[in-house]
Formats: sequence, structure tokens, C-alpha cells
Amino acid sequence: MSRLRFPADFAWGSATASFQIEGGVEERGQCIWDDFCRWPGKVFEGDNGDVAVDHYHLYRADVTLMARLGFRAYRFSVSWPRILKEGIGEVNDVGLDYYSRLVDELLEAGIEPYATLYHWDLPTALQRVGGWASRDTASRFVEYARIVADRLGDRVHHWITHNEPWVVAMVGNLYGTHAPGWEDPGLALQVGHHLLLSHGLAVPVIRQASPGSQVGITLNLYPTYPATTSAEDLDAARIQDGFSNRWFLDPVFKGHYPEDIWALAGAQVPRVEQADLSIISRPIDFLGINYYSRHLVASDPSGPMGVQTLHPEGEYTQMDWEVYPQGLTDILTRVYADYSPRAIYVTENGCAYEDVLTSDGQVHDAKRTAYLRAHFAAAHKAIAQGVPLRGYFVWSLMDNFEWAYGYSRRFGIVYVDFQSLRRYPKDSALFCQSVAQENAVVLN
Repeated sequence: MSRLRFPADFAWGSATASFQIEGGVEERGQCIWDDFCRWPGKVFEGDNGDVAVDHYHLYRADVTLMARLGFRAYRFSVSWPRILKEGIGEVNDVGLDYYSRLVDELLEAGIEPYATLYHWDLPTALQRVGGWASRDTASRFVEYARIVADRLGDRVHHWITHNEPWVVAMVGNLYGTHAPGWEDPGLALQVGHHLLLSHGLAVPVIRQASPGSQVGITLNLYPTYPATTSAEDLDAARIQDGFSNRWFLDPVFKGHYPEDIWALAGAQVPRVEQADLSIISRPIDFLGINYYSRHLVASDPSGPMGVQTLHPEGEYTQMDWEVYPQGLTDILTRVYADYSPRAIYVTENGCAYEDVLTSDGQVHDAKRTAYLRAHFAAAHKAIAQGVPLRGYFVWSLMDNFEWAYGYSRRFGIVYVDFQSLRRYPKDSALFCQSVAQENAVVLN
């Protein structure tokens, strides 16, 4: 056995998203995911977020549970339509009060709040006038960010503007399997640009409203490997990496889109105004990285962008995502080498498996525990190589609404009975408790 100890100030936490856990639909405006859930065939069994796991009403007990599990950090997202029911206009004080109480509860429990301002729940009213395809939505986001930071900025000291803008742009507007459900490559790239623009516009506004705070953005990144060392496969890996990673990393850190992917996009490139990229690349205090798996690719002239994504032999989660811990080390070291962020957090990492609740209220999720142990070790390896990794947020605190999969996929380290809403810590939660309390991972 060996013990991998983490830096003394390392933040161990869990992460959630507003639409996936809160419920409380009667207290907020409608969002694009409410609409998407009503679109026949888009969400598993027509599931929706009206109740979710009712964190809106049960947050105090959930914070107590977090504290009992030893977490000293919690990443949550603020629901835009809970603050501004129409996306603009009159502020819903009930919504702001809710997040203020949540933050107070966290701080009283010794848990540092990390607030994400946008985790995919765009107000329906804004979608009706163009959504993220409209440049005006970037300005509306800044107004919303100012309202939230003005209210919470005296107590919240870590802010994330956006969660996974790649998913918002591509999965929601190119593949059509997330809200709003469109399939238009030009639209997707324009949406992505406006998301980045809104990030850059919001950074100084958040800093002004919350002095001394750290501000960043969270990107979902995939280390990309060629199937062989042939020139064709190496080129395929470059293209896939450009589409999945560099298209968002380069504007944020280098002030330009990657030239090779820009050329590949042809007439579909977004409309970019003169000052946009200098706004997008305003310095940030940290980068959040969400990591779940890797891309292994080969050249295929008949595939999208001439690339074929392979499905190698190995272990897979219920999401059909390959378990590949080395990829976390690789993406952390690569991002630090190429972009030099001041600090990095793993803002999401976790897995879905078919959990079974026993008659005595236990969930023996050995695969999830092994998954987390291996990924914690991979993060430690990156720290040993000089990566300024400051914290790790397990996805997710508890089972919840898993987007288009509805309630059919369980990512939580806490099991939720979706009928009674009772919470049951899984074995993986107890493992995370030991890691957080010891600030170390024991390898078998």
C-alpha cells in the first residue's frame, strides 16, 4: 500500500447543477431544458426537472450531508431563470434569497462555495428572441452576472462564468441532443462565440462586484490520441483536438481561434467583431477542467472532418465512456504546458454505473470507488509534474436528472430514491470522506 498526499490547501469537493437537482419549478421562470423535456422523444421517458431531487427545499440537509462526508468545497450553479424569470427585467428576490441562504449554510458548515453562473438553463424568454445565437444574449448574461455577484460576492470568492460551453454549442446546436435541440453547424459555432464573449464581458463585472475573488471558466476537455503513428492518424488527432479542445482554449488563453480549424470550418465560421477576442482573452484566475474520458481517433475520409472516433477494448461506464485515468494526467499536463493557467481545478469527474440499493440501505459501488481512486491518483501524478492543481470536485454529489438520459443514469456518490427523495451515501461517498479527511489517497 502507498499513500499519495495532496497539498495542504487542496480543495476536496463535490459538484452539482441547478436544473439537475433543484426542482422548485414554481418559484422560477421557464428555461430551455423545461421546453426540451416537453419535446417528445428527446428525454428518456419524458422525464423533467420539475422536482428533480428537490434540493431547493432540502438544501439544508444536503449541506449537512456534505459536511459529514468531509467536503470543504462545493461547486453549485445558479439558475438564471430563478433570478430573472424572463432573463431580463424584474429581479426575483425569492430566488436570490435562496442562494444567499445556501451560501450562508455552506459557510456555517465550513464549506467554501464555488458558484457557476451558467450551467445550461437559459431562460425560455431569451431563447425566443434568438438565445445564444443572438449577440444580445451576451449582454443579458453580464447583467445577470452583476446581479448575482452584487448579492453573493461578499461571501462567494470563486466564480465560474460558464460550464462546458462546447457542450452548449455543439451538443445543443450541432448534434441536437441537448436543449435547444438544433442541428446547424454554423449556428453552433456562433453560439460558442457568444458564450465566450459573454464570459469575457462578465469577468471584470464579477471582479468589481466581488473584490478579491477568483474568476474562471470550466471547459470539458478530452486528451486525443492517434490510433497509429501514421501521418494520416496524427492529422486526424490534430483535427479532433482542435475541434474538441483548442476551439475554446485558444480564444480564452491566446486571443485567437485555431487557424487550422477556422480554415476547416469554411463558410460556417462565426461572426467576430474587432474587439471580441481581446475581450474573450482577458486574464482569468483559474481554469476548470471537466474530464470523463479520452478520444482515440483514426483517419477516415468518410467521417466528420475526416476523423473516425474508435472504441478500444477496455472498461466502460454505463454512459459507454471508456475508463482511462491516464487521460486526466495527460490533459492536465498538456493544458499547463501549452496555456499556463495560473491555477487549475478538476471541476467535474465521475462515472455512472447501475447501482443497487440493498434492503439495509447500502450501495456497494465498487466500480465507482475504483474509478475515483484511479483518477485521484492520476491527478496526484500531474501535481508531481508541476501542474498547479488546486482542487477536485467529484461529479456528482447525488443522483439527479442526467439531461437527455433523465433519471436513468446515476452519477452520484449519494444514492437518491427518486420516489421518496431519501438520500443514501454509497460506499464511494465513504471513500471520498476518507480522502477528504486524510487529504490523501491510499492505493491498494
